[in-house]
Amino acid sequence: MQKTNAMRVLDGRKIAYTAHEYSEEIHGTDGVATAIGVPEAQVYKTLVVLSEAPGRKPMLVITPGPRELNLRLLAKEIGEKSLRMATHKEAESLTGLKVGGISALALLNKGFVIYIDASAQQLESIYVSAGQRGINLRVKVADLIQVTGAKVVQATDEV
Repeated sequence: MQKTNAMRVLDGRKIAYTAHEYSEEIHGTDGVATAIGVPEAQVYKTLVVLSEAPGRKPMLVITPGPRELNLRLLAKEIGEKSLRMATHKEAESLTGLKVGGISALALLNKGFVIYIDASAQQLESIYVSAGQRGINLRVKVADLIQVTGAKVVQATDEV
């Protein structure tokens, strides 16, 4: 397995992780969870969200795979009037990564504000993209928050 930038970041900070490979053809957290043999609730996706206000930085929002991002709730949490999801094209253009391989770990110091859904704090570790399709990393939630500087917010509805 080739090292990704996300792995290099974690290696550089001496943070433990486990890499899991799966077919790049698999899209969606349900498929990833099945492929690596873990509950889908532990597989988190990284979404690119844009503020409707001018001059605001794009955001990365890390949410549990099976849950839907609640833009209105997130906007209220972070004091924004209106938010929208980036289109696939916008997300890939802004991050330089393919949808399905977007990773906050691979995008540190790239000008994104990073948020993580509060549900992550109920788990010791979660699986996030390694910065390319076909590889997810199991990393402790506390380590992920510390490395990315993610702010913990309520971004999805309670299940």
